[in-house]
Amino acid sequence: MDGRPFIKMHGLGNDFVVVDARAQPFGVNAEAARAIANRRTGVGCDQLIIIEPSTRADAFMRIRNSDGGEVEACGNGARCVASLLLAETDATEIRIETLAGILPAQAIEGTCFSVGMGVPRFGWRDVPLAREMDTLHMDLSIGPASQPVLSDPVGLSMGNPHAVFFVADVANVDVVTVGPMLEHHPLFPERANIGIAQVIDRGQIRLRVWERGAGLTQACGSGACAAAVAAARRGLVERQVSMLMDGGELRVNWRDTDDMVLMSGPVATSFTGLLAPRLFAGSAEQAA
Repeated sequence: MDGRPFIKMHGLGNDFVVVDARAQPFGVNAEAARAIANRRTGVGCDQLIIIEPSTRADAFMRIRNSDGGEVEACGNGARCVASLLLAETDATEIRIETLAGILPAQAIEGTCFSVGMGVPRFGWRDVPLAREMDTLHMDLSIGPASQPVLSDPVGLSMGNPHAVFFVADVANVDVVTVGPMLEHHPLFPERANIGIAQVIDRGQIRLRVWERGAGLTQACGSGACAAAVAAARRGLVERQVSMLMDGGELRVNWRDTDDMVLMSGPVATSFTGLLAPRLFAGSAEQAA
């Protein structure tokens, strides 16, 4: 069979392989998603995004991380999808259905797009956690009890689970080492996205994120929202902040009128191509 068209896109280096499956279904399993995401033998990406039809919104966005697992939310991916959908119409706003809910998105200016990431949830069952605890000051640390490397995170859900640790200097944290330890910590039954945040002032946060199922990425949209909300909950920043990530800057506004979190930033198209059939051999589409 012929290859399947795709678009390689990114938001501040958080990169995606996007497949439009609204007219022709593209059902891939975890193995196929891993093959496509492989940076040596596939196309390479942090997430595979499949645009599908929706009866509730303009389109449904299905997300698979580079480890093959399906996840609920991806803010940078939603902005990329929004840019594609808005280019097809004269509308100024579109709605994208995800497993985390329906996300409104709109063009800001130029290549910048904004997406409403929903209302954050703070209950321990919402994150979710394995046991009851205060999510504003979680009982979790890494390293010696007398001098932990990381401790006292904020837990919350942005449609997916997050734990945000605040540190004096992000550069002094070995995110690649502590990230997977915390992602798979028994406290998180569905694993978690781990944010390491440094508050620069009341309007700026430096952030690095170990993404669940994808590892350390250049930027994480839901992670940026989670860190901004966590810092505001602790009174460290205002509700509108600039998030400085490895790949660049995102803006987050935790709106005080309805608690909706808005995240905005640039998107870009890297290239287009055809997925080789061997990459999704054994998937639903190949079997059909």
